[in-house]
Amino acid sequence: MRREYQVNAAPAQGTASRVLFRFALGGREFVLRQTIIEPGGSSGWHYHDGTLLVVVTRGTLDHPGADCAPVVYRRGRVFREPSGPSYPHVARNRGSVPVHLCVLYVNPLGSPLSRSVPAPECEKGR
Repeated sequence: MRREYQVNAAPAQGTASRVLFRFALGGREFVLRQTIIEPGGSSGWHYHDGTLLVVVTRGTLDHPGADCAPVVYRRGRVFREPSGPSYPHVARNRGSVPVHLCVLYVNPLGSPLSRSVPAPECEKGR
């Protein structure tokens, strides 16, 4: 089966993802996705209804949260994104090579993969 990359909907820019697998079990949906963020690309500010486990497989990811404190993850780094609107964040590529991510979503069944939110005040004007 051929898998095509699909460009994420706004407000994301310069990102593309493809689903590697998806299944439901016990009221949860498990989705494994490969995402590429091109140089200068961004996911847009968002949060998740479920928990994510992320592996950076190439490049350097800029990943600040609601306080806009710098958070950087390099190739080989594994991290967890907590769920809920109290944990908004953005995934950006400020480097010169594409960032590759492998992301496991553990969501409540029927939830979207992410929910867009406005950028926090500390981000405006940057």
